[in-house]
Amino acid sequence: MNTKSPAPHRNHGKNTRILASVTALFAATMVSCAPQTPDGRDTALTSAKPPNILFVFTDDHASHAISAYGSVINTTPNLDRLANEGMLFRNAFVTNSICAPSRAVILTGKHSHLNGIIDNRLEFDGSQPTFPKLLQAASYETAIVGKWHLKSKPTGFDYWRVLRGQGPYYNPLFLTPEGEVNYTGYTTEIITDLALDWLQNDRNPERPFMLMYQHKAPHRRWEPGLDYLAMYDDVEIPEPATLFDDHTAGNRTSARLEQDMSIEVTMDEIDLKLVPPRNLTDDQLEVWNAAYEPKNEAFRESTLEGNDLVRWKYQRYMKDYLRAVAAVDDQLGRVLDYLDESGLSDNTVVVYSSDQGFFLGDHGWFDKRWMYEESFRTPLLVRWPGVTSPAALDSHLVQNLDFAQTFLDIAGVDAPAEMQGRSLVPLLRGEDSGDWRTSVYYHYYEYPAVHSVRRHYGVRTERYKLIHYYNLGEWELFDVETDPDELINLYDDSTHGDVLAELKAELVRLRELYTVPEIDPDVEAEFNPLQESSGSDLRGPLQALRELRN
Repeated sequence: MNTKSPAPHRNHGKNTRILASVTALFAATMVSCAPQTPDGRDTALTSAKPPNILFVFTDDHASHAISAYGSVINTTPNLDRLANEGMLFRNAFVTNSICAPSRAVILTGKHSHLNGIIDNRLEFDGSQPTFPKLLQAASYETAIVGKWHLKSKPTGFDYWRVLRGQGPYYNPLFLTPEGEVNYTGYTTEIITDLALDWLQNDRNPERPFMLMYQHKAPHRRWEPGLDYLAMYDDVEIPEPATLFDDHTAGNRTSARLEQDMSIEVTMDEIDLKLVPPRNLTDDQLEVWNAAYEPKNEAFRESTLEGNDLVRWKYQRYMKDYLRAVAAVDDQLGRVLDYLDESGLSDNTVVVYSSDQGFFLGDHGWFDKRWMYEESFRTPLLVRWPGVTSPAALDSHLVQNLDFAQTFLDIAGVDAPAEMQGRSLVPLLRGEDSGDWRTSVYYHYYEYPAVHSVRRHYGVRTERYKLIHYYNLGEWELFDVETDPDELINLYDDSTHGDVLAELKAELVRLRELYTVPEIDPDVEAEFNPLQESSGSDLRGPLQALRELRN
């Protein structure tokens, strides 16, 4: 195993940063290598460089834990900085609320059944077209640092340093083209150090760049950095209204009763920090124990039970989660400061999003996977100087399916016809052609698996959501305008018959549009969507639609 000296330590408190001192090497023009797009057009860069693209991506960061989105539980000054200087998308959603599928959708601009990653158990086929490859072919220098989580080696990148698997919060191992490299320290800080090092020292300043700056935080198990261990100690985090949700009420489906993601039942001692992480150094462990042991001893002496115990677990969970978010926000501030100090900000598009949302005690849960709003939604902030108006708000229905085509459009690169999203560039410019989508499609596949969330697909419009648990033969219909917490299933409500018919017809249309194959409920991990959906054989999608038509 290769080893490397730890990255230089920086003490990043919640309100402090060390600004990097750099000399900006910025070219007004670029020498063309005369690359070509897949259709043969010359993409030579002449008088001005195309915009740089910085794609900041987190894992499981719910939009309702961002103050720009109205969070009542925390503040995120650097994310707010992006929102104030750019555009906030109010209705950004994912196609499949789980880590690897979300990443594959973003890379390919195709739904899970077409890119081959329907769940976390499959290996990404790196030979298929991706937006980094297309940008690379158009003279962009491409890099990814942080979480990859697709099992195969990254392709389409000039530079990559990625975590092995999910990666730990402390002392991570990174995979590189040269082999494995170990680092000592807090992973959120190390990922930022590596990103800044590439920006400052390794990239070619004569070329535009696309950097995927990808955090593992705030994914389970929400381990805070050493500088954040006491943050929120004296704060009571507000509880969501549905913390004690009765899942048997409101005509909701049996799928809710099978889940294994409740704060009350599912969280273990490691989640709750009643035992320390396993891979801390002796020095790190000493600081960790000094922070947590007094709190843990007070808990043990309390002998809490029932709802009081749930409330304690919620507070412990949320404080750790928000501490991890605070570190991400601070590290983002370092990168934004560098862009400003180096003169790169004016020609760099900064995009912030997460692979999906997350339940923050909503419905008594943690994790994601469901088509319910807290999981289905993702934050999306875009700052594009000279294009996005400051503090702009957009309410169109957008998805992570749109990211690939958006990045390509920003760069002036044609997207392949096989991509299924739409470029967000017109929306970023404040333009509305009047033909934007009025619905989005969702499909979750990973069952049986961790957290026991049943397979389901569905459609969401501006007001309504229809979900089909197709292995159970059960449906849910919600009016998200009058019932934002999705507590009342209207599927059997005769007064919504017309709405239901319209949504079923729209679901049929979307499944045909996206060529969704039939998913046999008896087929699990061995299902090969690439083979099933390749070519012109559409027997699967057509067969799957028969039930809906009837």
